[in-house]
Amino acid sequence: MLRVPVLSKSGKPLMPSLPSRARRWLKEGKAKIVHNDLECFAIQLTFETEENTQPIAVGIDPGKHYSGVGVQSSHATLWWTHLVLPFKTIKERMELRRVMRRARRGRRINRKLSYSERCHRQERFENRKQAKLPPSIRANKQLELRVVKELLKLFPVSAIHYELVMADVDITSGRKSARSGIGFSPVMVGQRQMLKRLSELALVITHQGWQRDGNGTTQLRQWLGLAKDKKNKANQTPETHAVDGVTLAAFEFVQWREWHSGNVKHGSWKGDVQIIPAPFAVIRRPPISRRQLHLCVPSQGGKRRKYGGTVTRHGFRKGDKVLAKKAGKTCIGWCSGDTKTQISVSDKNWKRLGQFSAKKVQLLQRSTGLIVVPSTGLSNLPLLKGSI
Repeated sequence: MLRVPVLSKSGKPLMPSLPSRARRWLKEGKAKIVHNDLECFAIQLTFETEENTQPIAVGIDPGKHYSGVGVQSSHATLWWTHLVLPFKTIKERMELRRVMRRARRGRRINRKLSYSERCHRQERFENRKQAKLPPSIRANKQLELRVVKELLKLFPVSAIHYELVMADVDITSGRKSARSGIGFSPVMVGQRQMLKRLSELALVITHQGWQRDGNGTTQLRQWLGLAKDKKNKANQTPETHAVDGVTLAAFEFVQWREWHSGNVKHGSWKGDVQIIPAPFAVIRRPPISRRQLHLCVPSQGGKRRKYGGTVTRHGFRKGDKVLAKKAGKTCIGWCSGDTKTQISVSDKNWKRLGQFSAKKVQLLQRSTGLIVVPSTGLSNLPLLKGSI
């Protein structure tokens, strides 16, 4: 059954409550509804109470384009999400920025002069010896970290279980190999920095995703009876990535135990954890373009048109959740642009639903830097065929 996040009177996360108890507290005036950036229904108590909590774990399954996050206690699955990472968008914009920068430098240099007399920018520092993350990887990690910080405001998280990624590729065949130990994946970049930031929030426990000795993430997921969709990882469903987040969180309550019988090694899972339906959400960043002073194609007359930025001419900001009306139809979306008299409204995938008159657009929620699309009702965890 669904669990509702509960905050103490001072705002400290407590153990989640049953919906019936939450409704009773709200009816009696002992609690109030609180807003959070994850759009997860939560309440805050208006009276003092004991702050006793039980272990709750967060599982993170990082990826290149998508990540899965799950929150689990020993008695219930509390919340899980599918993160749409901004890797591809950031990479394309960095390449475009590089082209525009080289074009500006090309226009500045007078090639009729000798090379020594040209206006070249002098070297200021050695930019190949920095320990910075690539912008695309940094944006991925920032989104994952942002979601974890919001979860810590709702649940008394005691541990974070993070899956390490290691790519093994055979040089001769180009196929994945478990023995070569040679390979590279963008997901591997920034793992050390991410673990350092997470360790400042809670206890971090890492798991090796390539383990094949019986105690890996795949083995635990199968033991729990959960199915995974490996055909199309772009599907925004619980089966693609979120199910691994719940599995990683379950490591907090289930351990792999080995024993030997003669010359044969055996093992089994020990512990107790209950997997139940829980709220599911799809989260991404609004792909808002930065304000550009120089466009790729110069406009006629030397006048540069406005492009990018978050400010509109009608009091809305890009990323604001709005309600728009047009021709008797009503739709809910996010502000993505504007004209002189209209507001552009887009859906969760940032596809434009249409342009609406600014007078018929109503603000629902200011932009939080996240686009959260909760599922209607509870999402059942995908079960393997034959499992109960």
